[in-house]
Amino acid sequence: MTWPDVEAYLEKSTGIIIPIGSTEQHGPTGAIGTDAICAEAVAKGIGEKEGAIVGPTINVGMALHHLDFPGSISLRPTTLIAVVRDYVFSLAKHGFDHFFFVNGHGGNMATLKAAFQEIYGELSYHPAVPQGDSLRCHLANWFMSPQAYKLAKEKFGDGEGGHATPSEVSLTQYVYPETVKRQPMEPEVGPRGHRIYSAADFRAHYPDGRMGSNPNLASPELGKQFYEVAVEDLRGSYRKFMDLPDISSDISTHKPVGDSADKSQPTDKPQPAEAPSQPPTTNSGSKALATQGQK
Repeated sequence: MTWPDVEAYLEKSTGIIIPIGSTEQHGPTGAIGTDAICAEAVAKGIGEKEGAIVGPTINVGMALHHLDFPGSISLRPTTLIAVVRDYVFSLAKHGFDHFFFVNGHGGNMATLKAAFQEIYGELSYHPAVPQGDSLRCHLANWFMSPQAYKLAKEKFGDGEGGHATPSEVSLTQYVYPETVKRQPMEPEVGPRGHRIYSAADFRAHYPDGRMGSNPNLASPELGKQFYEVAVEDLRGSYRKFMDLPDISSDISTHKPVGDSADKSQPTDKPQPAEAPSQPPTTNSGSKALATQGQK
């Protein structure tokens, strides 16, 4: 896409979809880039259906509690707030005023909500863009979309857990089949029930990185189902956010299949349309994160 393409797009829409994930461990068999890969795939699925621009993926998020696992990278909450603020105000300068963040990492949620409030506060105290009164940000967690959450419970039960879940591993395997990896794990379902504090404390209570999950239940075939229902649910959310007509009549023939982590347990992951038959193409940065070390 070129700058004239963006300029032409802004004549018909001021909405943009921004994927955000994390670069962190996902248990013994999950790709380090899982959260970014999943968010980007779902975001691009929505964008294709809606003719909406999908912005560059924010690949690194707030993952401080994973830093005792090699390969994990984190931004401080204050840094992530600054990154989101700069994304939004850079794009707002050109005329965008509706920012739909597709999130793949539960650890980002509190920080993203704080970032939105910082943005609204800045607009209230010191209006920075002409369309400040109409600027809106929305957080959409693909793993908490109604159908994806339901599907995870139906397929995995207590094995879904809260981190390195078979749902997110499945979706990553659908996008990048070369990441399929299984190995015996003891216990079969990872430990659960401990609150999240420091990186060392997390590693002590979740030694292989799993939180109540069994990622060996994952498969690319199930990943396709998660992709389809997440795109369907979040497409509806995007249209509502953009104040577009409801498209429920267009999907009335879709049979819902299947919400992700057990909310009664601590979790690393605290919302419509036919999906393409092939997984979406994600960017090279996410692919590198998916394939590194996955043999």
